[in-house]
Amino acid sequence: MSVSGGSGAKICRRCLLNELNEDEYFRSLKEYIAAYPEDKRCSGEEYERRLKVCQSCDRLTNGMCAVCGCYVELRALKIKADCPEGNKWER
Repeated sequence: MSVSGGSGAKICRRCLLNELNEDEYFRSLKEYIAAYPEDKRCSGEEYERRLKVCQSCDRLTNGMCAVCGCYVELRALKIKADCPEGNKWER
């Protein structure tokens, strides 16, 4: 199965990262984040706070969490998400 990327090119959901154009892949991820439903997002203030926590974590590598493999910018956006490393996002 494939989906259309921002440039109209088809992106295969089952392709490995080394088979994808890196720019198109990250553009697609940013578009997904931008289109994420407002009612499922945490507040902008909470999102920024979570990202700061992740930026200070030694498990962050190239925007991905080494504990769970998620893209932290997407995980931090979700209301019900938590840090896979424990309670780092707790207030």
